[in-house]
Amino acid sequence: MLSLSCSSSHCVATATLLFLVVSVLHTTAATRSLKEHTSPPKNASIPAIFLFGDSTVDSGNNNFFKTTFKSNFPPYGRRFPNHLATGRFTNGLLATDFVARYLGIKDYVPPYLDSTLSLDELKTGVCFASAGSGIDPLTATLDGVLPLQTQLDNFKEYKTRMESSIGKEGAKNLINKALFICSAGTNDFVVNYYGLPVRRLTYTISAYQKFILHNVQLFIQGLVELGARKIVIVGLPPIGCVPAVITLNSDDALNHRGCIESLCTVARDYNRMLQTTLAGMHMSHGALVAYIDIYKPLDDIVKNPRQFGFEKVNVGCCGSGLLEASFACNSESVLCLDDSKYVFWDAIHPTEAAYYYIFLSIRPVIDYFLK
Repeated sequence: MLSLSCSSSHCVATATLLFLVVSVLHTTAATRSLKEHTSPPKNASIPAIFLFGDSTVDSGNNNFFKTTFKSNFPPYGRRFPNHLATGRFTNGLLATDFVARYLGIKDYVPPYLDSTLSLDELKTGVCFASAGSGIDPLTATLDGVLPLQTQLDNFKEYKTRMESSIGKEGAKNLINKALFICSAGTNDFVVNYYGLPVRRLTYTISAYQKFILHNVQLFIQGLVELGARKIVIVGLPPIGCVPAVITLNSDDALNHRGCIESLCTVARDYNRMLQTTLAGMHMSHGALVAYIDIYKPLDDIVKNPRQFGFEKVNVGCCGSGLLEASFACNSESVLCLDDSKYVFWDAIHPTEAAYYYIFLSIRPVIDYFLK
C-alpha cells in the first residue's frame, strides 16, 4: 500500500487516489530472471538518491569503523561484479541498487564513509545507512553502529561539502530534487525489544511501537529541515519469517520452521500505525512522504514460493541457514548450490533475487515521484 502526504490540498487529493496495494510481485516465475530488461523511465526529475537505515540498504559504511557488523568478505558479494564483497549483507545487489539503476542515476549506491568517492559519485547520491542500526537510538548503541541521528549528521556534513563544491544554490536544488529512502525498524523489534529486556522493562509493545513512530517523525523533520522534499519510509517485513527468528523462537527449530505469527502480527500492527502516521503528517515546504509496503511482497513469496521461482524460504543459503550472518557466514561456510532459489542469503538477509522482487514492488512509488 502506498500513502502520500504533503502540505498542499492537491497532494492530499492525489494521495487519496494513490492508496493502492503494490501487486507487481504477482508475476510469473518466467519473468524472474535478474537479466530481465526493465525499461527505465525518462528521468529528468530525480538527480540523486540518498539512503538511510540498516543492513537492508547499507552498501558498506560499516567497513569504515570498528564494529562486528560487517560483511566485506566472501561469500558475501558472490553475485556482485567480480564477486566483490562490498559490505552489502547479501550475495549481490540490494533493492536500492536496482532503484538507482532504474532511475538511470548509477549502477550502485556507494557508502558515504568511503573517502575515495569522487565529486560525481557524491553528487548522484550516497548511502548513509549502517547495518545493525534502528529507529530507536538504543538499537545502534547496543550494536556499536551508526544511529539514525548520526546518519542525519553525516548528511548535514554532506550538504556542507556540496555547498563548497557546487554552491549553495546548486546544493539546495540537488537535495530538493533527490529521492530519500529510509529502511529500518527490524532490529528495533527483533534485536532490541524482544532480544534484550531493556526496552521491555519500560514499554509495552504498543507503547514501544508509538515510541518508534515518534522517532520516525523526528527523522523526517530532520530531513525536511536539511532540504529533502521526496522521502520514502519503508515498513517492516514479516519479521517472524526471518530464518534466525524462526530458529530462536520455534519450539522445534529443526522440524517446525513456519513463521512466528506473533512477531508477524507485531510487524503488521506497526505498519498500519506507520501508514496512519505518515498520512497524517502535514509536512512543511511541500515535502512529500511515501510509505512502501514490503510486508506483503515477502509474505506472498514465503506463502507461495514456487509461484515466484523460489524453493527455500525458511533457511539461508549460507551455512546451515539457521543462524549464520556476518562473520558466522564466511569463506569456510558451506553454500547452497543455487542461491537464486533462496529467499534468504544468510539467516537474516534476503538474496539479490528477493531484493529484485522488492524492487519491482516499490516501482510504482518510484514512478509516482517521477511525475
